[in-house]
Amino acid sequence: MPRLTLPQTHRLVTETLMRCRTSGPNAEAVADALVAAEQVGQAGHGLRRVPSYAAQALSGKVDGHATPVTRQGRPGLLTVDACHGFAYPAIDLAVDWLTTATRQQGIAVAGITRSHHCGVAGVTVERLADAGLVGIMFANSPAAMAPWGGRRALFGTNPIAFAAPRPDGHPAIVVDVSLSKVARGKIMAAEQRGDMIPAGWALDAEGQETTDPRAALAGTMVPMGDAKGTALALMVELLSAGLVGAHFGYEASSFFSAEGPAPGVGQMILAIDPAAFAGPGEGQGSAAALDRIDELAKAIEAESGARVPGARRAELKRQAAAEGISVDDALLSEIEALGAS
Repeated sequence: MPRLTLPQTHRLVTETLMRCRTSGPNAEAVADALVAAEQVGQAGHGLRRVPSYAAQALSGKVDGHATPVTRQGRPGLLTVDACHGFAYPAIDLAVDWLTTATRQQGIAVAGITRSHHCGVAGVTVERLADAGLVGIMFANSPAAMAPWGGRRALFGTNPIAFAAPRPDGHPAIVVDVSLSKVARGKIMAAEQRGDMIPAGWALDAEGQETTDPRAALAGTMVPMGDAKGTALALMVELLSAGLVGAHFGYEASSFFSAEGPAPGVGQMILAIDPAAFAGPGEGQGSAAALDRIDELAKAIEAESGARVPGARRAELKRQAAAEGISVDDALLSEIEALGAS
């Protein structure tokens, strides 16, 4: 199995998408996100997405040349229209604005509409934590889960991600959860590899438990926490789609297929500046808040066998930087052939 360095992986994605009706800046933004996914061990959101992304750019389902448009309706609120392009250029605009606006306002929110697959939401909020901010992200996706007690898929797997900085160079706390028992990308990756999936991950189109990834992709996902998972999925639909005017999960087309209209889903990203809680001592709020975050993190670390969410990401990044990213031969050949004349 070949290994690619991080720059080689980035170049592979960028050049492939540029052959497939995608502008250079947009291809670079997508490559940044997919390489970041690979670095934190989320291969289902990494290179394995390139064939479907390229096919959608070629078919026009995704506008590879779209330029996101922003509108600041209030001092602490930004709307980003992804214009049916890839989500990542719109997310980059949102994160850049949030990093500045949150320090001015104390809290700021960006809503993204007419968007696409957002990749690893934890990567986005970690960028805010690296800037010293607390980040929360909600994203909806094409319908894959039924309301509890129902059979028709209405909600996406709808990730929720949270990140908080720690002082003294400690890795940020990063929580990134899909509201299905597992992320749909894991089932897609299993289908591409020809592997079966564990029981309890998904139901087929008839509502029966299945270990066949193809049947699972045609059926529905099992929610995390049963009824609680679908309640949270409803919340995400309302925050990331209802408020920003994006498609609900049941209105959105597939992230995987090149056919059909643009998915048009949405994302919402909230950022909070710990320094905003400074009291009369001026400037002490941020330090005090970070110390309290660190206090809880250290209490978790003191528990034998426990790990602070996000701690492993730093090691995975170091490993990927040193050893590169492994790519199976079939996937690499498929990517290299995309858009070739």
